[in-house]
Amino acid sequence: MPSPIPFVRDIDFEYGRVDQVSPLIRRVIANNPGPFTFIGTGVYIVGKGEVAVIDPGPMDDTHFTALKAALEGETVTHVLVTHGHSDHSPLAHPLAEWAGCKTYAFDCAQPTAKGELGSEDDPDFEPDVKLCCGEVFTGPGWTLKAIHTPGHTATHMCFALEEENALFCGDHIMGWSTTIVAPPDGDMGDYMTSLDKVQDMNFDTLWPTHGAPIKDDVHGFIEAYKAHRRGREAAILEHLSKGEISIRDMVSDMYADVDKRLHPAAALSVLGQMRQLVKEGRVLASDEPCLIESNYQLVSMAAE
Repeated sequence: MPSPIPFVRDIDFEYGRVDQVSPLIRRVIANNPGPFTFIGTGVYIVGKGEVAVIDPGPMDDTHFTALKAALEGETVTHVLVTHGHSDHSPLAHPLAEWAGCKTYAFDCAQPTAKGELGSEDDPDFEPDVKLCCGEVFTGPGWTLKAIHTPGHTATHMCFALEEENALFCGDHIMGWSTTIVAPPDGDMGDYMTSLDKVQDMNFDTLWPTHGAPIKDDVHGFIEAYKAHRRGREAAILEHLSKGEISIRDMVSDMYADVDKRLHPAAALSVLGQMRQLVKEGRVLASDEPCLIESNYQLVSMAAE
Protein backbone atom coordinates (compact mmCIF):
# COMPACT_ATOMS: atom_id res chain seq x y z
CA MET A 1 0.00 0.00 0.00
CA PRO A 2 1.17 3.57 -0.67
CA SER A 3 2.70 5.34 2.32
CA PRO A 4 0.30 7.61 4.24
CA ILE A 5 0.63 11.33 3.56
CA PRO A 6 0.12 13.70 6.54
CA PHE A 7 -2.50 15.78 4.75
CA VAL A 8 -3.42 19.23 6.06
CA ARG A 9 -7.10 19.88 5.43
CA ASP A 10 -8.16 22.30 8.19
CA ILE A 11 -8.25 25.94 7.12
CA ASP A 12 -10.00 29.02 8.51
CA PHE A 13 -11.39 31.09 5.65
CA GLU A 14 -14.30 32.98 4.16
CA TYR A 15 -14.71 33.52 0.46
CA GLY A 16 -13.51 36.95 -0.58
CA ARG A 17 -11.98 37.74 2.82
CA VAL A 18 -8.41 39.03 2.93
CA ASP A 19 -6.32 37.04 5.41
CA GLN A 20 -2.80 38.00 6.51
CA VAL A 21 -1.32 34.50 6.58
CA SER A 22 2.33 35.47 7.13
CA PRO A 23 4.26 38.73 7.57
CA LEU A 24 4.58 39.15 3.78
CA ILE A 25 1.63 37.15 2.45
CA ARG A 26 -2.09 37.81 2.21
CA ARG A 27 -4.60 35.37 0.73
CA VAL A 28 -8.03 35.73 -0.89
CA ILE A 29 -9.93 32.52 -1.71
CA ALA A 30 -12.26 32.32 -4.70
CA ASN A 31 -15.65 30.63 -4.37
CA ASN A 32 -14.91 27.79 -6.82
CA PRO A 33 -14.82 24.64 -4.68
CA GLY A 34 -14.75 21.25 -6.35
CA PRO A 35 -13.12 17.83 -6.52
CA PHE A 36 -9.96 19.36 -8.06
CA THR A 37 -9.92 22.74 -6.32
CA PHE A 38 -10.84 21.64 -2.76
CA ILE A 39 -12.25 24.79 -1.09
CA GLY A 40 -11.34 26.99 -4.05
CA THR A 41 -8.43 28.91 -5.55
CA GLY A 42 -6.22 30.70 -3.03
CA VAL A 43 -4.84 33.91 -4.54
CA TYR A 44 -1.67 35.19 -2.87
CA ILE A 45 -0.69 38.83 -2.50
CA VAL A 46 3.00 39.28 -1.68
CA GLY A 47 4.28 42.46 -0.01
CA LYS A 48 2.76 45.78 0.98
CA GLY A 49 2.38 48.91 -1.10
CA GLU A 50 4.06 47.45 -4.17
CA VAL A 51 2.90 43.86 -4.49
CA ALA A 52 2.91 40.75 -6.64
CA VAL A 53 -0.20 38.62 -7.14
CA ILE A 54 0.11 34.87 -7.72
CA ASP A 55 -2.56 32.78 -9.50
CA PRO A 56 -5.43 35.30 -9.69
CA GLY A 57 -7.90 32.47 -10.26
CA PRO A 58 -11.14 32.02 -12.23
CA MET A 59 -13.07 34.64 -14.13
CA ASP A 60 -15.71 35.49 -11.55
CA ASP A 61 -17.06 39.02 -10.97
CA THR A 62 -17.52 38.61 -7.22
CA HIS A 63 -14.00 37.26 -6.84
CA PHE A 64 -12.55 40.01 -9.04
CA THR A 65 -14.30 42.63 -6.93
CA ALA A 66 -12.87 41.09 -3.74
CA LEU A 67 -9.36 41.12 -5.20
CA LYS A 68 -9.63 44.75 -6.28
CA ALA A 69 -10.85 45.69 -2.80
CA ALA A 70 -7.92 43.81 -1.23
CA LEU A 71 -5.49 45.70 -3.48
CA GLU A 72 -7.03 49.15 -3.08
CA GLY A 73 -4.38 51.84 -2.66
CA GLU A 74 -1.53 49.52 -3.65
CA THR A 75 0.49 49.06 -6.82
CA VAL A 76 0.49 45.62 -8.42
CA THR A 77 3.88 45.26 -10.10
CA HIS A 78 3.59 41.63 -11.30
CA VAL A 79 0.80 39.13 -11.91
CA LEU A 80 2.43 35.68 -11.73
CA VAL A 81 0.79 32.45 -12.91
CA THR A 82 1.92 28.92 -12.02
CA HIS A 83 0.19 27.29 -15.02
CA GLY A 84 -2.65 27.74 -17.47
CA HIS A 85 -5.60 25.92 -15.95
CA SER A 86 -9.06 27.43 -15.62
CA ASP A 87 -8.84 27.71 -11.83
CA HIS A 88 -5.50 29.60 -11.95
CA SER A 89 -5.06 31.86 -14.97
CA PRO A 90 -8.32 33.31 -16.46
CA LEU A 91 -8.34 36.40 -14.24
CA ALA A 92 -4.62 37.13 -14.82
CA HIS A 93 -5.00 39.46 -17.81
CA PRO A 94 -8.09 41.32 -16.52
CA LEU A 95 -6.31 41.93 -13.19
CA ALA A 96 -3.11 43.05 -14.91
CA GLU A 97 -5.04 45.39 -17.19
CA TRP A 98 -6.85 46.88 -14.18
CA ALA A 99 -3.56 47.27 -12.32
CA GLY A 100 -1.52 48.51 -15.28
CA CYS A 101 1.13 45.76 -15.13
CA LYS A 102 2.06 42.57 -17.00
CA THR A 103 1.40 38.87 -16.60
CA TYR A 104 4.26 36.40 -16.18
CA ALA A 105 4.35 32.61 -16.64
CA PHE A 106 6.65 29.94 -18.03
CA ASP A 107 4.71 29.67 -21.27
CA CYS A 108 1.24 29.75 -22.73
CA ALA A 109 -1.33 27.11 -21.88
CA GLN A 110 -0.91 23.67 -23.44
CA PRO A 111 -3.74 21.17 -24.01
CA THR A 112 -4.13 18.63 -21.24
CA ALA A 113 -6.63 15.96 -20.33
CA LYS A 114 -8.39 18.02 -17.66
CA GLY A 115 -11.32 18.90 -19.91
CA GLU A 116 -12.34 15.26 -19.77
CA LEU A 117 -12.66 15.64 -16.00
CA GLY A 118 -14.82 18.76 -15.96
CA SER A 119 -11.92 21.06 -15.07
CA GLU A 120 -10.87 22.77 -18.24
CA ASP A 121 -7.63 24.24 -19.48
CA ASP A 122 -7.38 27.95 -20.14
CA PRO A 123 -6.36 27.67 -23.82
CA ASP A 124 -6.50 31.42 -24.43
CA PHE A 125 -4.01 32.28 -21.70
CA GLU A 126 -0.64 33.46 -22.92
CA PRO A 127 1.54 35.56 -20.60
CA ASP A 128 2.81 38.99 -21.55
CA VAL A 129 6.26 37.83 -20.45
CA LYS A 130 7.46 34.23 -20.75
CA LEU A 131 9.65 33.25 -17.83
CA CYS A 132 12.81 31.24 -17.58
CA CYS A 133 13.70 29.24 -14.50
CA GLY A 134 15.72 31.34 -12.07
CA GLU A 135 14.27 34.76 -12.94
CA VAL A 136 13.90 37.06 -9.94
CA PHE A 137 11.25 39.66 -9.09
CA THR A 138 11.63 42.21 -6.31
CA GLY A 139 9.58 44.73 -4.40
CA PRO A 140 9.88 46.59 -1.08
CA GLY A 141 10.94 43.86 1.38
CA TRP A 142 10.23 40.89 -0.89
CA THR A 143 12.06 38.77 -3.44
CA LEU A 144 10.46 36.08 -5.60
CA LYS A 145 12.37 33.56 -7.70
CA ALA A 146 10.78 31.52 -10.51
CA ILE A 147 11.39 27.75 -10.34
CA HIS A 148 10.31 25.53 -13.23
CA THR A 149 8.63 22.37 -11.88
CA PRO A 150 7.25 20.34 -14.82
CA GLY A 151 5.13 17.31 -14.07
CA HIS A 152 1.57 18.37 -13.28
CA THR A 153 1.92 20.29 -16.54
CA ALA A 154 4.96 20.84 -18.73
CA THR A 155 4.79 24.58 -18.06
CA HIS A 156 4.26 24.50 -14.28
CA MET A 157 6.18 27.18 -12.40
CA CYS A 158 6.61 27.67 -8.66
CA PHE A 159 7.72 30.91 -6.98
CA ALA A 160 10.07 31.03 -3.99
CA LEU A 161 9.76 33.86 -1.45
CA GLU A 162 13.34 34.39 -0.25
CA GLU A 163 12.57 36.38 2.91
CA GLU A 164 10.36 33.64 4.39
CA ASN A 165 12.08 30.61 2.81
CA ALA A 166 8.66 29.70 1.41
CA LEU A 167 7.43 28.33 -1.91
CA PHE A 168 4.21 29.11 -3.74
CA CYS A 169 3.86 25.65 -5.22
CA GLY A 170 0.68 25.94 -7.31
CA ASP A 171 -0.60 22.41 -7.96
CA HIS A 172 2.82 20.77 -7.80
CA ILE A 173 2.36 19.83 -4.13
CA MET A 174 -0.95 20.16 -2.30
CA GLY A 175 -1.62 19.72 1.39
CA TRP A 176 -5.12 18.30 1.02
CA SER A 177 -4.60 15.75 -1.76
CA THR A 178 -2.15 14.24 -4.21
CA THR A 179 -1.67 15.98 -7.56
CA ILE A 180 -3.01 14.79 -10.90
CA VAL A 181 -0.27 14.03 -13.42
CA ALA A 182 -2.33 13.60 -16.57
CA PRO A 183 -0.82 12.91 -19.99
CA PRO A 184 -0.18 14.26 -22.52
CA ASP A 185 0.91 17.45 -20.77
CA GLY A 186 1.62 15.82 -17.42
CA ASP A 187 4.70 13.62 -17.16
CA MET A 188 5.40 11.31 -14.21
CA GLY A 189 9.17 11.20 -14.70
CA ASP A 190 9.34 15.00 -14.78
CA TYR A 191 7.01 15.18 -11.79
CA MET A 192 9.20 12.97 -9.59
CA THR A 193 12.31 14.90 -10.64
CA SER A 194 10.58 18.17 -9.74
CA LEU A 195 9.61 16.78 -6.32
CA ASP A 196 13.28 15.99 -5.71
CA LYS A 197 14.21 19.49 -6.83
CA VAL A 198 11.82 21.18 -4.40
CA GLN A 199 12.74 18.84 -1.55
CA ASP A 200 16.44 19.62 -1.99
CA MET A 201 15.73 23.35 -1.60
CA ASN A 202 14.65 22.82 2.05
CA PHE A 203 11.78 25.31 2.25
CA ASP A 204 10.20 26.03 5.62
CA THR A 205 6.69 26.49 4.17
CA LEU A 206 4.81 25.44 1.06
CA TRP A 207 1.83 27.55 -0.04
CA PRO A 208 -0.33 25.54 -2.49
CA THR A 209 -2.94 27.34 -4.58
CA HIS A 210 -5.63 25.11 -3.04
CA GLY A 211 -5.93 24.54 0.69
CA ALA A 212 -3.77 25.14 3.74
CA PRO A 213 0.00 25.59 3.83
CA ILE A 214 2.43 22.78 4.60
CA LYS A 215 4.57 24.00 7.51
CA ASP A 216 5.52 21.06 9.69
CA ASP A 217 8.38 18.95 8.33
CA VAL A 218 8.17 19.99 4.69
CA HIS A 219 10.97 17.56 3.81
CA GLY A 220 9.05 14.67 5.38
CA PHE A 221 5.80 15.69 3.69
CA ILE A 222 7.44 15.63 0.27
CA GLU A 223 9.09 12.29 1.10
CA ALA A 224 5.65 10.86 1.90
CA TYR A 225 4.35 12.33 -1.37
CA LYS A 226 7.13 10.56 -3.28
CA ALA A 227 6.62 7.31 -1.36
CA HIS A 228 2.93 7.42 -2.24
CA ARG A 229 3.78 7.56 -5.95
CA ARG A 230 6.27 4.72 -5.57
CA GLY A 231 3.57 2.73 -3.80
CA ARG A 232 1.14 3.32 -6.65
CA GLU A 233 3.81 2.15 -9.10
CA ALA A 234 4.36 -1.02 -7.05
CA ALA A 235 0.60 -1.67 -7.06
CA ILE A 236 0.49 -1.27 -10.86
CA LEU A 237 3.38 -3.74 -11.26
CA GLU A 238 1.65 -6.18 -8.94
CA HIS A 239 -1.55 -6.04 -11.00
CA LEU A 240 0.44 -6.56 -14.18
CA SER A 241 2.26 -9.52 -12.63
CA LYS A 242 -1.12 -11.17 -12.15
CA GLY A 243 -1.88 -10.81 -15.84
CA GLU A 244 -4.24 -7.85 -15.47
CA ILE A 245 -4.04 -5.61 -18.52
CA SER A 246 -6.63 -2.83 -18.03
CA ILE A 247 -6.03 0.53 -16.33
CA ARG A 248 -9.72 0.91 -15.50
CA ASP A 249 -9.78 -2.46 -13.70
CA MET A 250 -6.67 -1.49 -11.77
CA VAL A 251 -8.21 1.82 -10.73
CA SER A 252 -11.35 0.11 -9.40
CA ASP A 253 -9.17 -1.92 -7.06
CA MET A 254 -6.34 0.51 -6.25
CA TYR A 255 -8.69 3.43 -5.56
CA ALA A 256 -11.55 1.50 -3.98
CA ASP A 257 -11.45 3.82 -0.94
CA VAL A 258 -11.51 7.00 -3.07
CA ASP A 259 -14.65 8.89 -4.14
CA LYS A 260 -15.73 7.32 -7.43
CA ARG A 261 -16.09 10.81 -8.94
CA LEU A 262 -12.30 10.96 -8.82
CA HIS A 263 -11.74 7.62 -10.55
CA PRO A 264 -11.42 9.24 -14.02
CA ALA A 265 -8.66 11.46 -12.60
CA ALA A 266 -7.06 8.44 -10.95
CA ALA A 267 -7.10 6.63 -14.29
CA LEU A 268 -5.17 9.52 -15.84
CA SER A 269 -2.57 9.41 -13.06
CA VAL A 270 -2.21 5.64 -13.53
CA LEU A 271 -1.80 6.28 -17.25
CA GLY A 272 0.94 8.77 -16.40
CA GLN A 273 2.77 6.16 -14.36
CA MET A 274 2.17 3.51 -17.02
CA ARG A 275 3.70 5.75 -19.68
CA GLN A 276 6.77 6.16 -17.50
CA LEU A 277 7.08 2.38 -17.07
CA VAL A 278 6.81 1.97 -20.85
CA LYS A 279 9.46 4.68 -21.33
CA GLU A 280 11.74 2.81 -18.91
CA GLY A 281 11.26 -0.41 -20.89
CA ARG A 282 9.58 -2.28 -18.04
CA VAL A 283 6.08 -2.49 -19.57
CA LEU A 284 4.69 -3.08 -23.06
CA ALA A 285 1.61 -1.26 -24.37
CA SER A 286 -0.75 -2.20 -27.19
CA ASP A 287 -0.82 1.38 -28.49
CA GLU A 288 1.59 4.24 -29.12
CA PRO A 289 1.08 6.61 -27.48
CA CYS A 290 -0.29 4.73 -24.49
CA LEU A 291 -3.98 5.25 -23.79
CA ILE A 292 -6.28 4.48 -20.89
CA GLU A 293 -7.98 1.94 -23.16
CA SER A 294 -4.67 0.27 -24.11
CA ASN A 295 -3.68 -3.17 -22.86
CA TYR A 296 -0.48 -3.50 -20.83
CA GLN A 297 1.97 -6.30 -20.05
CA LEU A 298 5.19 -6.67 -18.11
CA VAL A 299 8.20 -7.00 -20.40
CA SER A 300 9.45 -9.88 -18.25
CA MET A 301 6.21 -11.81 -18.80
CA ALA A 302 6.24 -11.15 -22.55
CA ALA A 303 9.71 -12.64 -22.76
CA GLU A 304 8.67 -15.91 -21.09
